[in-house]
Amino acid sequence: MHHRRAHYLPLDSLRGIAALSVVIHHFVISQSFSALFANKAWIDTPFFHNAWMFVDLFFVLSGIVISLSYVQPEFGKFPFGEFVIRRLARIYPLHIATLFAFLLFRLIKLGLIAAGGAHFVPAEAPVNNAYSFVINVLLLHALGFVPYLSWNGPSWSISAEFYTYLVFGVVVVVAQRFADLRVLRGMAAALVVGSLAVILFVLHERSMDFHYDFGIVRCIFSFFIGVLTAGVATSLPPQQRHGAAWNAVQIGAVLAVLLIVSEVAAVPALGFVAPLAFAVLLGSLMVYPGGALPRLLSRAPLIWLGKRSYSIYMVHAFALVLMEYAARAVGGARLAALDVILPGTGATLAVVVLVVAVLVLSDITFRWIEVPGSGAVLKLINRTSVDLVVPAERGAVRQ
Repeated sequence: MHHRRAHYLPLDSLRGIAALSVVIHHFVISQSFSALFANKAWIDTPFFHNAWMFVDLFFVLSGIVISLSYVQPEFGKFPFGEFVIRRLARIYPLHIATLFAFLLFRLIKLGLIAAGGAHFVPAEAPVNNAYSFVINVLLLHALGFVPYLSWNGPSWSISAEFYTYLVFGVVVVVAQRFADLRVLRGMAAALVVGSLAVILFVLHERSMDFHYDFGIVRCIFSFFIGVLTAGVATSLPPQQRHGAAWNAVQIGAVLAVLLIVSEVAAVPALGFVAPLAFAVLLGSLMVYPGGALPRLLSRAPLIWLGKRSYSIYMVHAFALVLMEYAARAVGGARLAALDVILPGTGATLAVVVLVVAVLVLSDITFRWIEVPGSGAVLKLINRTSVDLVVPAERGAVRQ
C-alpha cells in the first residue's frame, strides 16, 4: 500500500539545482545561441556541457522516493492499479500540457510563415510530425519507436520513468508473494546488473548519453540503484546516523559528482559510475540530515526551487525555443555588441533572462497545471481524494 513517506528537504533542493543545471546545459549546446554568442565565458564549461548527466540523478532520486513510499518492512497488499494511476496522475498533466504548447507554437509559426510575416523563421524540423506526436502522447518516445527527439525533447525521460514504474510495480508484486524484502532487494540488484549488461552488450552503448533509443534501460539502471539506496539508508541503526564522518562522505560525494560530470565527455565510461556517485550523495543526505550540507540545502529558496523542479524540467525547452526566436528577431549584431562591455556579457545576460523566464513559467505551471492536474486526474478516476497526491516526487528530471 501507499505510505506517507519521510520527507527529505535536501533531496528536493538538490533536484532543483540539478534541473537548473540542465536548463543551462541546453543553452550551452544550443546551435542557435552558439551562432549568436561567440563568447559564452563562464557558461561554456565542461560541467554545463555535460550536465545532461543529472537526468540520471533524477532517476536515482525517483527510485529512492518511490521506494520510500511503497516498500515497507511489513508487506501489506500492494495496489498495483492504484500505483499506476498515481504515477500517471503525477507526470501526465504537465507532460500533455507542454506537448500541446509545442503543437500550438508550431501551428502559429506555420501560420505566420504562410502569411509572410515571419521571414526569420527557419524551415520546419521534420521530426515534429503526427506520428511522433502520437508516440509522445502515449509516452512511448524512449522505447525506440522514433529514432530522434521530438516535440518537448526532455520529456523522453518521463516516458522512460513511466514504464520503469511499471517494472517496479511488478517487482513489488512478486516480492509480496514471498513476503520477504530480500526478494525485492535481490530483484532490484538483478535489474541493475541486467540493465547495465543490456546497455553494454545489446545496445552497444559506450556512454550513458542515449535517450530515444531505449532510454528506458538507462532509467531502469539508475532507478533501481535508487531503490537499493533507499533500502540501505533506511536500514542503518540510529547510532550510525551521526558524526563528522558523514559530513566528509557528503562533501566527498559532491566533489566526486562535480568531477564525474565535468570529465564524462573526456572519459565516457564515467557515466556508468555517475549513478553510484549520485546514490552515495543522496543516501548520505538521508542518513545524516544534520550536517552542514543538508542544512544549506534546507534553505527556503532552494526548497522553493526543488518543489518546482519537475515544472522547471518540463517547461525549459519551450522557454528556450521562444528565446531563440526572440534572439533571432533582435539580431546577432546587436547581441554581439554587448560583449564590448565585457566578453561574455551577451551570453550571461541571455542565461539570466532564460533562467528567470523558466522560473516564472515553472511557478505558473506548478500552481495551475502540475498540482491541480494531478488532483483532477485522481478525482476523475474516483480512486482517492486530492489530498493524497504526493507533490514534487520527481524531478525531471529529464536532458
